[in-house]
Amino acid sequence: MRKVYVEVVAKHTVEGKTIPLSITYHDHVYQVDKVLDSRLGVSLLVGGVGMKYTIRVLGKTTYLFEEEGKWFVEAKLPK
Repeated sequence: MRKVYVEVVAKHTVEGKTIPLSITYHDHVYQVDKVLDSRLGVSLLVGGVGMKYTIRVLGKTTYLFEEEGKWFVEAKLPK
């Protein structure tokens, strides 16, 4: 696994919450179907500490991280 930085479009509420709406990964835009959870967390697979979002994209659950203003996902290394 490796850390891959992605572009994220997010909504910022008046309550101070950040809600990711879409992710651009390898020139493809993926809509976030649903945010299932958000909390401070750690990426044990690729390293990093920040907000960890458990999200559903294309019917699959995955993780999105915001660390010091940058967004990343845990991506599998090419074979």
